[in-house]
Amino acid sequence: MQTKNATKTLLKGALILSLASLIAKILSAFYRVPFENIVGNTGFYVYQQVYPLYGIGMTFALSGFPVFISKLIAEQEGQLAKVNLARRLFVILSFFAGGIFIFLQLTSGLIANSMGDGQLELLIKSVSFMFLFMPLLAVGRGYYQGTFNMVPTAISQVSEQLVRVAVILLAAYLFTKRGWTYYEMGAWAMAGATIGALCASLSFSKFYLGSFLSQPFATSKLSMQTLISRLLSEGLIICLFASLMVLLQLVDSFTVKQALEVKGFSSELAKEIKGTYDRSQPLVQLGIVVAVSFSSTLLPSLTEALQKRHLNEFRKTAKALLRISVGLGAAATVGLIALMPEINTVLFGDASLSKTISIYVVSVFMMTLISNYNSLLQSLNQYQMTVIALLAAIVVKALINSYLIERLGIAGASIATVLALIIAQALIAGSLPALLKGLLSGDNYLLKLGLVTGIMGVVAAVVAKVGTFLLPGGRLALLLVALISVGIGVLVFIGLALWLRLFSIREWLAIPGGKKLLRLTNKFTNRKGLS
Repeated sequence: MQTKNATKTLLKGALILSLASLIAKILSAFYRVPFENIVGNTGFYVYQQVYPLYGIGMTFALSGFPVFISKLIAEQEGQLAKVNLARRLFVILSFFAGGIFIFLQLTSGLIANSMGDGQLELLIKSVSFMFLFMPLLAVGRGYYQGTFNMVPTAISQVSEQLVRVAVILLAAYLFTKRGWTYYEMGAWAMAGATIGALCASLSFSKFYLGSFLSQPFATSKLSMQTLISRLLSEGLIICLFASLMVLLQLVDSFTVKQALEVKGFSSELAKEIKGTYDRSQPLVQLGIVVAVSFSSTLLPSLTEALQKRHLNEFRKTAKALLRISVGLGAAATVGLIALMPEINTVLFGDASLSKTISIYVVSVFMMTLISNYNSLLQSLNQYQMTVIALLAAIVVKALINSYLIERLGIAGASIATVLALIIAQALIAGSLPALLKGLLSGDNYLLKLGLVTGIMGVVAAVVAKVGTFLLPGGRLALLLVALISVGIGVLVFIGLALWLRLFSIREWLAIPGGKKLLRLTNKFTNRKGLS
């Protein structure tokens, strides 16, 4: 009975954390739409050039080190051992974070010039302060997650993003009222990361002002050398993989503007083009959230099956997780591409670079595959190939980005990102253990998926074109057209998926609302049979 209650508490905690993470990710993606509308393409360029540095720091403090730390904390026996381990990890991360802060402060000018824009130095110095809060956030979140109390972590995630987004939008508003330069606005917007981190840290005040300070010091089974080694290997691997898309964006920050200038564009026009190209980031981020979040409901049962050594059940659950995610990822990708001109205009005011953004959006499908295979491999404690794949993706992007931009224009940057992800996925797929091979084969799944998403995309695009013709007007009319097109596209996808049996009953039940949908379908089928 006690074990059952513990499992129930764990699942409830996982659900709270997943919901908070989803809200935080949506906030993190969606604020960029009003922000871009206020500050324009050049203002968006200034912000996005330095954003990857924030993105890496956020990953360290939010989803990278806390996951690793929680695992170490959970392994400790007794409250005293957990607190003492948390203290040691705090010291290590303080040196690590302090080193990053000093490095960014001292090299901000060099980094800015390497990005092709010396005025970005102010933003780099501004964002560096958030790293000082990384130990507080990472250890606080890791400790509570390791003791299976997810509420403080959930509160910290949502509060951090709410405060940060509020500061960013306030900076954008003041930019229009006070005559700030783009770079002054960007520096204040980046300060939102530090202010958000400060507010998020308050969620852990009970721990830091309580047992963290009051508990007696004791020796730990894990030496400082072992902790440092594991933190910089296992922990850093989790961090880097969680920030794969951000690392690819960092390559763009160092190469896109310069490559456009080599191609013949002026510095100001290159900034404008880069800012427009960066519209793809929130779209891809939201697409990945939609594709991956639904499948997360299966992760607890995946872990349970592995712990009990029920490998057949593990494979079945892994198959369901992968098929749901890939199905939703493909639908999100095709839907975004089919409606890109309309979505681009509704969100950002015009349809500039819609083809370039459409190419970039293929990243949603590729990242869905990579993220899920990475989760499955991590559950089996297999990290080596995912690290090789991650490094390969970054190297490929860095090697071909400038070359493709100089020959194909800004579309080359999108192509380079997609090619880098394809190579990463190919490396991962080629090294899968027998337990994870062939999860997407059988039942003609991929053929059915191609057919369902293809028809859905064509229908949505046709509806959008007809709607635009019948309802000419501004962004409001286009928003209505886009919503109708999305609604019809979703209905087509669901209808064809049911008719072609794209998902099994088990898979439908794992999708939120899937149970009701099956009941409704069965009622309709039975009535039709009776008639």
